Amino acid sequence: MTSEELKLNVEKALDEIRPFLESDGGNISLISIEDDKLVKVQLEGACVGCSVNQMTLKSGVEMTIKKYAPQIEQVINVE
Repeated sequence: MTSEELKLNVEKALDEIRPFLESDGGNISLISIEDDKLVKVQLEGACVGCSVNQMTLKSGVEMTIKKYAPQIEQVINVE
């Protein structure tokens, strides 16, 4: 998978999870993909102060991204 294909797959994953975040007043943006293993995202809106955003990041976002791009090892939120 090329870097461009990887980015497209990560964006597809974010598009899949975005409606759930938006329904709670939040959103998510892709910041970068490093070494084809680490995805940096930024949680936005209501997601920023949400007490369960780390659970959302690991259980929802990371799991969905790995479904589209299995080589991704970690997803982190940057502020």
